[in-house]
Amino acid sequence: MKVLIAGGAGYVGGWLTDEAVRAGHEVRVFDKLLYEDTYLKDVDFRFGDILDLEGMKPHLKWAECVVFLAGFVGDPACALNPDLTMQTNVKAVQNLVDNFGGQIIFPSTCSVYGAQEGELVESSPVNPLSLYAESKILAEKILLESQRQVLIFRLGTLFGLSDTYARLRVDLVLNVLTIRAVLEGRMSVFGGRQYRPLLHVRDVATAMVPQIGTSAEGLYNLHAVNTTIIDLANEIKKEVPEAELEITESTFQDARNYMVSSKKVADELGFRPTLSPSHGIQEVAHVVRERRITDVNLPRFSNVAALTRIMGR
Repeated sequence: MKVLIAGGAGYVGGWLTDEAVRAGHEVRVFDKLLYEDTYLKDVDFRFGDILDLEGMKPHLKWAECVVFLAGFVGDPACALNPDLTMQTNVKAVQNLVDNFGGQIIFPSTCSVYGAQEGELVESSPVNPLSLYAESKILAEKILLESQRQVLIFRLGTLFGLSDTYARLRVDLVLNVLTIRAVLEGRMSVFGGRQYRPLLHVRDVATAMVPQIGTSAEGLYNLHAVNTTIIDLANEIKKEVPEAELEITESTFQDARNYMVSSKKVADELGFRPTLSPSHGIQEVAHVVRERRITDVNLPRFSNVAALTRIMGR
């Protein structure tokens, strides 16, 4: 199948592109290289911006399936320029459904649930606490009302390493706590009792790629495990026992606190996560210990830091 992966050079797109190629699809990556300087993978690559509709149209005409990964991700990154966030995360999705009639696979976020009690399912009310979550809810609405074949996955908080080329994101809770434990010998946790649904970045492809070319559609939560931040930090201590854990009992800046159920995606699409948080901790700790990343503080490893530099703020 002809598959256009918009944002395929990114953190999620790296491994997903590899898996789509391995599955036998004809893959084309369309990407602005916002966080990268080069694209070295031996895959059909087209440089472009999803906000440039005329530039996208030839590729939408070519494709039979679009995996639409492109967009601004994360609460702080989206807050930098609200107007640009809405153009990128919402208007570009409207342009997609207006100009493409094939299968659409789209990543949303479990952040749409905000702070709620209990294990949340796809029909649970949303409670967005950020522009990022609000933009994803609007994008979901456009897609679900489009009369297109749309498959939406609400992703949990990602972690771990993607493919050989993709950057490591240091603005994700498991990754950053592991890095600090290894490099600084300590982890600082505010509160720690807030829940997050975690998902290895490579398991996004585990869910999405098998559905390319199928009749699957609808909205699905996607995660591997619900855990508190404090329990996650204690799991990291098993890998980095010398690290000290500092807990500050203060109002946590990020008010999100939620657990989700991924029973629907397991029952209907057969998804089973393949990689655990402990696996992600081990691989992140390994690359840091081996000095395979010489400076984890480079802006390119953080969405908000990279965008702040690009926007000149």
